[in-house]
Amino acid sequence: MTSRLNDARILMYSHDTFGLGHLRRCRTIAHALVEDYRGLNVLIISGATIAGAFDYRARVDFVKIPSIIKLRNGEYTSLDRHIDLQDTLKMRRSIIRHTAESFQPDVFIVDKEPMGLRGEVEETLEYLKSQGTKLVIGLRDVMDAPQLLDAEWKRNDVMNKIAKFYDNVWVYGPPDFHDPLNGLDVPQAVRDRMEFVGFLQRSQTQSEIDNPRPKDDYILVTTGGGGDGSELIDDVLNAYDYDKTLTHKALVVLGPYMPTEQRDRLLSKAAHIPHLEIIQFDNRMEDLVAGAKAVVSMGGYNTVCEIFSFDKPALIVPRVVPREEQLIRASRAKELGLLDMLLPEEAENPQLMAEALKALPHRQPPSANSQNLQLDGLHNISRRIAEWLHASEDINAAKATG
Repeated sequence: MTSRLNDARILMYSHDTFGLGHLRRCRTIAHALVEDYRGLNVLIISGATIAGAFDYRARVDFVKIPSIIKLRNGEYTSLDRHIDLQDTLKMRRSIIRHTAESFQPDVFIVDKEPMGLRGEVEETLEYLKSQGTKLVIGLRDVMDAPQLLDAEWKRNDVMNKIAKFYDNVWVYGPPDFHDPLNGLDVPQAVRDRMEFVGFLQRSQTQSEIDNPRPKDDYILVTTGGGGDGSELIDDVLNAYDYDKTLTHKALVVLGPYMPTEQRDRLLSKAAHIPHLEIIQFDNRMEDLVAGAKAVVSMGGYNTVCEIFSFDKPALIVPRVVPREEQLIRASRAKELGLLDMLLPEEAENPQLMAEALKALPHRQPPSANSQNLQLDGLHNISRRIAEWLHASEDINAAKATG
């Protein structure tokens, strides 16, 4: 489906303090929209340090704001330690506001953080609402444990601000998988604006560059951004070291945010273990997942969408702190028979991990236990955008002829 929307503009915001999930989700949506509509332009505001490492389709671009990183204890700091955090936040707020004023979007889609990092998009939301821009907050299928999310949002009056600013609340998952606001006191005004669009289906990149993936069947081991992924890689290496009958080839992707010291240690540890190949990063993870026999991961949103999209057997070892998002998502998917899961303390046992890895290539794919994964999020978003923008064109045409 390719249609024409004349000079329509969509602005997206991705705060990106930890990992790659927010930017990858925004980029996926942006690429789907420009593929569907030839006259559409998308601009992504991103704090990701490696935003420029990804390829972007024609009519998709990004504005880089100063990076802030989230520490393991949940606190934030400027990537450039010589700049005060408050000064960095001030710069980010200013760039976001001026980008919105210059770009004049028809639709503004905010990823996951309704008011942005430390409230940095609230001023921009106020401005764009006064301009008649359609405002959308996009939530993951799972946000966090209800008690943690409730405390965080009440502290910042987030629910009332969603009701005040946003026209629509998109949930990037189906309603029968998980409700991200389950357990929270949700005003009816917010519930009325919620739409479960479905998981965001992924496809191969069709890149003209040769794909470096191994020729033989391989298990893909990925930690996403890698900032907190060294434990999972350690568990896999220990399993291969412990059980010499574990001979299935594994491709391990460390992630671009893995600290240098941890990366060097893992590379040294893996050097004497056969059947393992380690790379630091590939900006076409979709292709690596598509080519894999099975996947081992931590259970972030994008990786799970890729597992479902390419119908791969999977073993998830979820992160459990500081957020419980991955644990909730993996537990629900396991309950539905879509994948296998080991808790971090279980994965630390090399015998248990080795047994799970040996069984993994023979596991049934997700489709064997679910005929309706509802991987229609991109289609539903595209349809909704068309409804809004065509309606806007009709109104403008009526004004012009009136």
